[in-house]
Amino acid sequence: MTGFTLPGAPLACGGVTDSRPTPTTAVVVPTKNGMPLVAEVFAAIARERPDEFLVVDSGSTDGTVAAARAAGATVLEIDPATFGHGRTRNLAVGEVSADIVCFLTQDATPVVGWLQAYVDAFAEDERIAAAFGPHLPRPDTSPMIARELIDFFGPFSPSGRVQVHHRHDEPGWHPEFLSNANAAYRRSALLQIPFRDVGYAEDQAFARDAYAGGWAKAYQPRAAVLHAHDYPWVSFMRRYFDEYRGLRETAGYRMSFYPRGMLRDTLAEARADAGWLKDLGVPVGTRRRWMLRSARHHGGRRIAGLAGGRSESLPAPVRRLVSLERRGGAASVEAVPPAPPKTPADLPLSAVETTRVGPAPFSTPYAVVAEVETHGVIPLDPAWRLDASTPALDIAVIVPGFRPGSGGHSTIFTLIEQLERLGHRCSIWLHDPFGMHLRQTADDVRADIRRHFRHLEATVHVGFGDWRGTSVALATGWDTVYAALRLPRTGARAYLVQDHEPEFFATSAERLWANRTYSYGLHPICASRWLSDLLEREHGGPSTFFDLGVDHGIYRPSEDVERRRDTVAFYARTSTPRRAGPLAVMALSELLRRRGDVRVVGFGSAQPPELPFAYQNAGVLPPEGLARLYRESTVGLTLSLTNYSLVPQEMLACGLPCVDVAGFSSEVAYGGATPVDLAQPTVPALADAMERLLDDRGQWAERSRAGLEFVAEQTWETAAERVEHGLRAALR
Repeated sequence: MTGFTLPGAPLACGGVTDSRPTPTTAVVVPTKNGMPLVAEVFAAIARERPDEFLVVDSGSTDGTVAAARAAGATVLEIDPATFGHGRTRNLAVGEVSADIVCFLTQDATPVVGWLQAYVDAFAEDERIAAAFGPHLPRPDTSPMIARELIDFFGPFSPSGRVQVHHRHDEPGWHPEFLSNANAAYRRSALLQIPFRDVGYAEDQAFARDAYAGGWAKAYQPRAAVLHAHDYPWVSFMRRYFDEYRGLRETAGYRMSFYPRGMLRDTLAEARADAGWLKDLGVPVGTRRRWMLRSARHHGGRRIAGLAGGRSESLPAPVRRLVSLERRGGAASVEAVPPAPPKTPADLPLSAVETTRVGPAPFSTPYAVVAEVETHGVIPLDPAWRLDASTPALDIAVIVPGFRPGSGGHSTIFTLIEQLERLGHRCSIWLHDPFGMHLRQTADDVRADIRRHFRHLEATVHVGFGDWRGTSVALATGWDTVYAALRLPRTGARAYLVQDHEPEFFATSAERLWANRTYSYGLHPICASRWLSDLLEREHGGPSTFFDLGVDHGIYRPSEDVERRRDTVAFYARTSTPRRAGPLAVMALSELLRRRGDVRVVGFGSAQPPELPFAYQNAGVLPPEGLARLYRESTVGLTLSLTNYSLVPQEMLACGLPCVDVAGFSSEVAYGGATPVDLAQPTVPALADAMERLLDDRGQWAERSRAGLEFVAEQTWETAAERVEHGLRAALR
């Protein structure tokens, strides 16, 4: 998740006592004929001992008011005709004076410790305006609703810790969600941003307005309530009509109409319900009966959602008939415009006909850059700084989004593995402003790292919602530097520099921002002496460096695999400009024009790139698979226009001669040695170099021997020791 405005005093740590006063609390429950369940809710609230307990009743006739007073609540009775989801809650805020105002519906029973959990959540960050917690199914809840609740609320916090959101469009699980069935608010935020007077979804409208006002929102997994709506099917559909109508009025959301996809999704939901019942041990006959009900439920929900999102096109009598709340009118005037004042994008021009285009998700992936430039760098915290000689460091490694096959991430995760072996405690913090991991939880990301890269012990965090602090924050890419600069409770900052990233972007804003990363005082730990010298020469300041390692247990020659005489292994991540993909492709085309017996094998890309010739695609291979490919191939082709790359190093360790381009940093990075065939960056020169290695066995043997000698002493253990030295330099 992104969004890095985290002001306020640090949480208590290291034996320091937090002297802030305990906030006062109020619980508000709007009611109307809630018996008998509301009596259970009132008893649970009384058990939580809030400072204020207010019930706003709109015309109950079933004993609800008496039950409220018996539980110790103050009762405010209002005319039913004046009730409104936002309006009535604003009224309640004016009747209480507590610092934290909690809202429940009359059928949501809080669990033990619910109120204190909300108090703890607001202590995380003084900019949190609202917090919400999970809804748990009751024992008699139908499978469709029970599974939906568990599946929906679980991904908000797989770690079980408070998660903080700062933007409605930030990556992660439904950062726009908020539910007044179980929510708490900072009263000062409610006074600044009252609920909109809308027919439905006033809570989610508040979330968007709060984000726009610079506030944050939190999810507290310990603030749970028992709450599950189990209506008859017709009532469910009418409720869903109201729900999607409200989302359209407050957030502009409208469900898309795609018949085949809707049918597919309905069947998928029904199968998921059946699988959930199977896991619970429910007999097959019962599961089949529920699956039919489930399909009807999920299919009807989609139809009701379509109608609710298009309610403005229905006649008022029809809207009133299908609405559970009998609401036939169109959206209220106050519901249509957003809370912030109009901007020039909202105002029509008189001379030119225009159409307003709303903001798109991930339209501002560099928001953290703007935060640093607007609000500055959060200073380092001496309370979190360790002595440079401390044996075990706490290292928070900030990584950008990734895909399997990324060589840069392979280096990062391998170094983390070695740092763990040296006794350091590492954690991984995913900075993913482009939403590469949008649908993944922290557990999902950790599983991907273990499956595709290294089996690490490090905890994994998606975003910074549960940031607690660290002795050293280690950025690993130019945009992660800006993320590191906005993290509080940090003792030192370092920058793992694998390449001179400003070169990636030619003339662009990204080039400016990447260049500036070297001016913020992070200690650079560079992946070659060439990079270290370049940074000191162009940007000033000290740096340290390490040489890329090789896992010699995996990447080594082997007599078990027969070496072919016709195969070029080609690193096919052609979307990476620094790999000079078009130049490599044209050189291969020229080689194939000269001789038709060459076998080209592409690797490193899950999606086979479209090339002007036929080739074999190996996809993204695990390390053992890569080693087998390198052992059977004749020539390796991977071009490096900036820093020396990990890929040719692993090729060389398998005895595979490589072709690279001369005249770039890679030439300097080899340190004067000649383990690779460096050709001029032209199509004929590269084709000539590959053809020589295919035809000249003596040349091939010499290059293979030189490559093995070059990488023989390079290990990840040595690399990690050099990185550790750089981290201690950052602490000094």
